[in-house]
Amino acid sequence: MSALNSKPVRYLLQVINYTVFMALIWYFSTSPSVRLIGENESLLTIAFAHAGELREPCRKLSQQELMKLPPNMRKPEDCPRERSPITVEARLDGELVYSETMQPPGLFNDGSVDIYFSKKISAGKHRLEIRMDDSVRNPGFDYVFERELSIEPAHILLIEFDPLQGFILI
Repeated sequence: MSALNSKPVRYLLQVINYTVFMALIWYFSTSPSVRLIGENESLLTIAFAHAGELREPCRKLSQQELMKLPPNMRKPEDCPRERSPITVEARLDGELVYSETMQPPGLFNDGSVDIYFSKKISAGKHRLEIRMDDSVRNPGFDYVFERELSIEPAHILLIEFDPLQGFILI
């Protein structure tokens, strides 16, 4: 019993334990190789957050309506908070690969919608079309992105959205 309590033996056992632990970490970080996409595949990813347009336009309050309100609540316009649902469609070489309509989250349906779509595609030339409708007041799609792409193998094509610029390839 006294041999196990000596400091050199304890330090030696600690070194052995740490060595085994580090060897296991090294093995599992290098040996089981994982390939998310194949040799001649690429990944198309659409990811962004967007708040739709207001469902109803802001309304100017009349002088009589303003006078009925308490002084601290008087503002010239009444703007409802509810936003429009977001509809996104993606077509690759004419084939519909993604279509979804998402309602805005939140207690008053006033939050932004998170869009995420990922699909493995074959490398090479493709025609990509993405359309988005974010307003129930305007018929049709408000944003349209069409482009001929040449995608290299093992390449990840990320598409984001900026309300000022539209869809962006990264």
